[in-house]
Amino acid sequence: MIYFVLYIFLEVMISTKIASAIGGFSTFLEIIVSAMIGFSLIANFRYTFFESLNALNNRTISIEEFQKLNAFSLLGAILLILPGFFSDILGVLLQFSFFATLCARKILHVRKHNSYENFNTKEKNDDVIDVEIIEHNSDK
Repeated sequence: MIYFVLYIFLEVMISTKIASAIGGFSTFLEIIVSAMIGFSLIANFRYTFFESLNALNNRTISIEEFQKLNAFSLLGAILLILPGFFSDILGVLLQFSFFATLCARKILHVRKHNSYENFNTKEKNDDVIDVEIIEHNSDK
């Protein structure tokens, strides 16, 4: 609840300051343009989703990174649709994975951990049992 009140306060303060500096018509154009960009990002979300899915399939990103990238990209597009300068600034920043990861760690308290083990390291893992399966045909 405190984050929502803080967001509303910052939205009002930043929007009134910028709108008084650039004027009403420019503010109206900014709201329309940012909403169109937000709708465009949502319409093209499937392409970024499949790129992230390929990266997950190739194991270049973890499952947690996959979820964060897609969730924050979608949240950023929705924030661009909402009127207001602060929401537009947050929406643009959430399109970049660095800021999305920073938000996840600070606000959602997500810790970074590796979900994939690297077996090429010099550390020996005693819990792993190496097994070879040999099939025998009983038809002989």
